[in-house]
Amino acid sequence: MKRYEWNLAPLFGNDNDPQIMKKRMIVEQKSRAFINAWKNRSDYLRNPAALKKALDEYEAWKRHYGPDGDEGYYFRLRTSQDQNDPALKAKFNLVEQFGKKIQNDMQFFTLRIAKIPARYQKKFLEYPGLKRYRHYLERLFAESKYLLSEPEEKILNLKSPVSYGNWVRMTSGFLSKEERAVINEDGIRSPKSFSEIASLMNSKLKRVRDSAATAFNEILRKNVDVAEAEINAVLANKMVDDELRGFTRPDIARHINDDIDTEIVDTLIGAVSERFDISSAYYRLKARLLKVRKLRYHDRNVEYGPITIKYPYRDALKLIRKVFAGLDQAFVDILDRFVQNGQFDVYPRKGKAGGAFCAHNLISQPTYILLNHTNRLNDVLTLAHELGHGINNELIREKQHSIDFGTPISTAEVASTFMEDFVLQEIMKKADDRIRLSIMMMKLNDEVSTIFRQVACYRFEQALHDRFRNKGYLSKEELGSIFQEHMKAYMGDFVEQSPGSENWWVYWGHIRSFFYVYSYASGLLISKSLQSSVKENPRFIEKVKGFLSAGLSDSPKNIFQGLGIDITRKQFWNKGLLEVETLLNDTNALAMKLGKL
Repeated sequence: MKRYEWNLAPLFGNDNDPQIMKKRMIVEQKSRAFINAWKNRSDYLRNPAALKKALDEYEAWKRHYGPDGDEGYYFRLRTSQDQNDPALKAKFNLVEQFGKKIQNDMQFFTLRIAKIPARYQKKFLEYPGLKRYRHYLERLFAESKYLLSEPEEKILNLKSPVSYGNWVRMTSGFLSKEERAVINEDGIRSPKSFSEIASLMNSKLKRVRDSAATAFNEILRKNVDVAEAEINAVLANKMVDDELRGFTRPDIARHINDDIDTEIVDTLIGAVSERFDISSAYYRLKARLLKVRKLRYHDRNVEYGPITIKYPYRDALKLIRKVFAGLDQAFVDILDRFVQNGQFDVYPRKGKAGGAFCAHNLISQPTYILLNHTNRLNDVLTLAHELGHGINNELIREKQHSIDFGTPISTAEVASTFMEDFVLQEIMKKADDRIRLSIMMMKLNDEVSTIFRQVACYRFEQALHDRFRNKGYLSKEELGSIFQEHMKAYMGDFVEQSPGSENWWVYWGHIRSFFYVYSYASGLLISKSLQSSVKENPRFIEKVKGFLSAGLSDSPKNIFQGLGIDITRKQFWNKGLLEVETLLNDTNALAMKLGKL
């Protein structure tokens, strides 16, 4: 086993392991056995005892097999290790097709349970034998009034690629093909892809940023007419789907899917919007530190000051282990197990996927973490972030069954940002004031982007759907005007809404996924509130672990109520916002102490 690459032996020995086809046959047999056993039965839709038997069998299927078993997970991981291998792509595509067929054939089961008449639902929810599946049933019943018949649902699934997916892929595909000659970090003008140009806009070198921004704006301007047609088609498709399903607001479908009350999201959006003064004050501070009257739009994310600390992978693990030991031994045990079992793929190499992620699939399969560690400070924070997800997975695995294995999107980033922030605080203890100021500005930039920018994006989405449904079509000029209005709301007067920025909605993929951006803000603010409670009382970590192990067993609202926390109240969200404001005030004070203001 290679020390710093994944040990995938718990799944398969290699890409041509003869066990692959044997296991696929078992997955098919088990899936067909379940389908054949329940497809033509209806007693489980009337009799709670029969439903318990069906759900027990369904839980066992999800635990050990799922639609594509070990094979799907293995090749999903392998293709991220080597994105350029056509043989791997072919194998992954084949198993993906296999899994989709099984998934479609299994769809009848949950659709029919969801359609149990409302007058009978209480009987099922109160049946003692179904207690472990109670919240799963509650979620299905909540979705039921918005579901159509099985044939109608199939029609919506079939038309989705042409009425939504192909439009979105068209715009992103056009952008990905664009290339421009720009000045790079070495001062040489050379052709760069769209994603590379976007990255260069964060360069510390002004002429590099400016060159990249000019090219970026030119690409968006070239594609804005296509994007105008695309976004109107996507908005129209969403409106039709919402009308067919009976949704009274365009964002309700997201809330139901995320198992969170609309009122909670509204409270979150309202609380953050009322504190846009924090993000505006941050940009004012940044402009002053960079000695400019206003930040240009593409300058708002440029790093301030040097962050020269280096963290080789072993040192990063040692630091994180120390922080985890100060929180709870269970976190240390999980980290140690991941290292010993080869669950990290650490270093960048040719063909490997960029960025980082924490992968999980079935409850019976190992968690795997992909990194691209290059010894930078951000790499340490990334490792802590992905370990947060991994710890979340392991705690759920210990306490829940396979149907409740997972996290609602509204709280998916809580564990990751919780761990990341405690690690960053440990790093700042040993940094000198100059580096601390740079780190604090970096942290503020992340938090402003995660909380305030995403809430501004959510409000932009709300305005888009509302305006479209009133007018029937939005021109690129209207789209740009709405976008700039909401970006200015959170940025304030110290960031220019400069020419070209009106088209930045063109590449923002989030708005095509409809209203999920609130989850970035909710996850970080919940995390900050929990951090504050742990700092006040270290024993509160037991409640944090209780939350992290709950998975999908109850709604976030009820889980937090069980911990004595009420996320329906604005005061809860304000507690997290106060943490951001405190960091901003401390940063201001440090900048003044260093004579930077």
